[in-house]
Amino acid sequence: MKGARWLVDSLRAKQPFNKDLGQHFLVNDELIDFAVKHTNVCDKDHVLEIGPGPGVLTEALLNLNSKVTAIELDQGAVKHLTEIFAPEIDSGQLDIISGDALKVKWPKEITKVVSNIPYQISSPLIDRLTKYLREQEVPALENVLLLVQEEFGERLVMEYETDVGSLGMTALLDWESQIVKKVAPHNFSPNPKVHSCFVEMTPSGEVFECDKRLVKQVIHTTFTQRRKKIRSTLKSVPKRINRIPQWHSGRWKKAFASLLEDERLDYRPEELDFDDWIELCCDLTENSQDL
Repeated sequence: MKGARWLVDSLRAKQPFNKDLGQHFLVNDELIDFAVKHTNVCDKDHVLEIGPGPGVLTEALLNLNSKVTAIELDQGAVKHLTEIFAPEIDSGQLDIISGDALKVKWPKEITKVVSNIPYQISSPLIDRLTKYLREQEVPALENVLLLVQEEFGERLVMEYETDVGSLGMTALLDWESQIVKKVAPHNFSPNPKVHSCFVEMTPSGEVFECDKRLVKQVIHTTFTQRRKKIRSTLKSVPKRINRIPQWHSGRWKKAFASLLEDERLDYRPEELDFDDWIELCCDLTENSQDL
């Protein structure tokens, strides 16, 4: 086993780190060991790693005999990984995909995701993970462990009242999320200017009587103007309502009109909890069908 420091130094010797890609790599072997053990990775798993960089998590995952698919955007890192893990690539245990994880196709049979992700793609990656989860014909994805910026993690799990927002609320449609470990900057090379944390996301399997896409759009729409009352924000037709099957501007206007006397519309977004949002969208759906 080469270890994190050796792998990071090896990549650094080949090229400077790219700050534009958010390259801050773990060099603490204990934290790497924590990540793979916390997710209970084993030889039956097919693990997706996003942004492997020098391969510090990759090595730990391979040592547990799991199948690993690693998606890397940096061509220099791709070449480095190909050289370092040539035997594992030849045996089929490791598959390296060169490209943008937000755009390339992911394998269908992924069971776990373990990644130290570039922090600037945190929000769109949650959307990509959610889309992947919903598209699985046979549920296979068991859990996700991401190393993210601490502030983002707090907003995702809504750890504090001030963290309540569209990110955490919409994530609850598909995931149960929690911060499992906080990570200080000195555990990375180069050191980031912010603190980080491991966030675990587990599919909730929740099914609702209304379209999840409607709930997401309603939440996003209201939280973009969170100081306004929900009534004031939702009286206008959401810009992308036509993207939701069976929804259009006419149906939205009828649905909103049916709730004009509803006291929930006089609240501001952060005053509703998750169940309130589901009930509101179920009422919008049901009332617009009856009219």
